Amino acid sequence: MRTSGERTTVVDRGRFPDAATPWDDARWRREVLGWAGEVLARHGLEESGAREVRVRPWSVLVRFRTGAGERDAVWLKAGAPSNAFEAGLSGALAGWAPEHVMTPLAVDAGRGWSLLPDGGPLLRGVLDAGAAGPGAWATALGRYGEMQRRLVPYADRLTGLGVPGARARELPEIFDALVARNPLFDAAERAALLLRRPRLVELCAELDAYGLPDSLDHCDLHDGQILAPAPGRFTFFDWGDACVAHPFGSLLVPVREVRERYGPEHVAPMVDAYLEHWTGLGPSAAELRRAAALAVRLAALGRAGSWFRLFPGTPTGDSEEASAYWVRELFAAADAW
Repeated sequence: MRTSGERTTVVDRGRFPDAATPWDDARWRREVLGWAGEVLARHGLEESGAREVRVRPWSVLVRFRTGAGERDAVWLKAGAPSNAFEAGLSGALAGWAPEHVMTPLAVDAGRGWSLLPDGGPLLRGVLDAGAAGPGAWATALGRYGEMQRRLVPYADRLTGLGVPGARARELPEIFDALVARNPLFDAAERAALLLRRPRLVELCAELDAYGLPDSLDHCDLHDGQILAPAPGRFTFFDWGDACVAHPFGSLLVPVREVRERYGPEHVAPMVDAYLEHWTGLGPSAAELRRAAALAVRLAALGRAGSWFRLFPGTPTGDSEEASAYWVRELFAAADAW
């Protein structure tokens, strides 16, 4: 805990005490907190209570309390250079799909900073409280699919904002880089993985053959990345792992969560609710389900790559382990359902 003037700051470093982040730079803190203070003032908001800071290898998050209520808060997020695109992306999404995301109070795209209002309770909290079940996941994924379909015309503009690409045609080269640079793969395992590369190329070609358009893939859509401000309403946030990819890859994390929490029988209804928003593009319902199974399998490479979006100087051991896990999953997994 640190007291700066009259403002108490509580810093949570989680399990990452060695993370090298700009929060430990006094000049950077003055700049980012000064910027946030100016934005708060423009919106007629004043801080009240302690600042709560969450420092992680990929971002710095600061909660400013602006009143006595639990939801009276504003959130500052500063991303690592490799995911700093999130600030500009958040601003763009608020213009393109405002009913599905939070509208920032301000963004500084050049510095990777954004200031966001409190968006309500997490879906995780609603599920944990028993106030909703697997049907909520189906509704949320339907809303998410609707948003992705709307974003299809903006795929190239997403790339221009700095969102990394992980399109099916790009995955073999991404695979090559992930296998080559991860020290956890010894020579024998690296050679074994590369022997399976032709199968990866086949899977990518099969997925591409359905002719479905690329869009924004959140890449880590778990129940802690979805807000549930009202029954049947959902807001999607935390885009630091995002990529431009086959949209159906976004199902990877929800499929795993729903299967583990509620049982495999709840997966297909959720997937069908999502796929309803992708009809009318040529593939039949059965072909859409096959494309979804392929995309979920291939999305392991997007997850593997996102683990390296860290502040420079941060130890990479955890990221190497997580990335290696997902590369191995690419060939270990059977169809998702």
